[in-house]
Amino acid sequence: KLVQYINAVRHPTEATRRNYSIQGYGNYLAVVDQAVLKAEADTMAASMRETGLVSQFHAVLLGFLIKNQPGLVANALGLSELGKAELSNYRKRVFELIEENVVPHNCQCIYGLSEMLNNAVFANRSVRMALDNIRRINIHPTVERRILDSSGDPSPHVTARQYLLGAIFRVLGQPLGIGQGNNPTCQSARGISMWSQHSPARLIDMITAAATDNRLHFRFEHKELDSVKLAQGLAEKIDFNLDAVSVVLVPHLDRIYNAMMKAATGRGEDPHKWVNPAMYGEWIPVNFLSAYSFHQNAIVKYRHFLRTFFANFHPDFNRQKKLVYPNPVGIFLTSATGQKVGFHAVSLLRVGKDPEGTLRAYFYNPNNEGRQDWGQGIKPAVRGNGERHGESSVPFHGFAARIYAFHYSQ
Repeated sequence: KLVQYINAVRHPTEATRRNYSIQGYGNYLAVVDQAVLKAEADTMAASMRETGLVSQFHAVLLGFLIKNQPGLVANALGLSELGKAELSNYRKRVFELIEENVVPHNCQCIYGLSEMLNNAVFANRSVRMALDNIRRINIHPTVERRILDSSGDPSPHVTARQYLLGAIFRVLGQPLGIGQGNNPTCQSARGISMWSQHSPARLIDMITAAATDNRLHFRFEHKELDSVKLAQGLAEKIDFNLDAVSVVLVPHLDRIYNAMMKAATGRGEDPHKWVNPAMYGEWIPVNFLSAYSFHQNAIVKYRHFLRTFFANFHPDFNRQKKLVYPNPVGIFLTSATGQKVGFHAVSLLRVGKDPEGTLRAYFYNPNNEGRQDWGQGIKPAVRGNGERHGESSVPFHGFAARIYAFHYSQ
């Protein structure tokens, strides 16, 4: 199995095995006929789809096809019928984005771009305009340094702007793939994931502002918050081993979220009640319930809490009502012995039965960890139980046993 993933990166097609250099592969493409090019495109796309990994050769192939066989670009991207229609509608813009940003050392963004097309992200006019805007910005020197450092081994052939645009493709195409890294910033990662799904233009605008000025402005209860003027957030020092979008946004989002929490503290209720809607957007329900008292460090009114949770999210009690937007919930992280480790922010995405008929809660987990054991037999999974790409899941009753705060409509 491991060989399949190694091949996906190093030589996903027979021709790339024979032509080990990037230049050699480009020369090979220039002398073969259309049937061979189609086979290369189809095989390359299949490898990407099966593994989620992209080869540097893929970038060479895409660049060649745009100039010489544009009708095969859809094949190379592995597009669905919807994706093909999207590419046909916005071909000039998509080709420009590929030519400007997709280079061998930034090739992983091809998968994200493919998913953007398959999910009709370009159909959103505000997204197209936001992408046009960010293509023209001058990146702040401090932000540019962060972006290049976050790439691990930055290539001299890739600019900070290309890395950033590539990361935007990946975030918009794979919104459940965003991780917090080695940082206590699950709230920020959750926000980026939510915006990429339901407010992508707003997300790109935030990236544009932060990349240009190295600061973000939010409003909380009629008061403006400027990230540059705020105290340190939850993370004493950000580990920038993150995607370029997170590198640009998280230092500011962390400070802003912390400032909102401080402003809402002392009201006799969990500050998240006011902070989450202000931070994430108007789709967050205003009703809120918490089973944890910070003042008493104890669980309170738990029976009422559980009844309300089941009434809103369990299909047997909520008239089969489905979640429309991700619901920001707080959970207790617990060890394999069931002991509390800390608090964690996740998003409840949907509730449904798995292939075995077990009702499960499917959620976005910013720590990207699929090997957890929460104790008492509660073990989240990332595959094998009807999970979509990027989802974690746990039986509904297990999720209910670890949740301590949620928003609800009624």
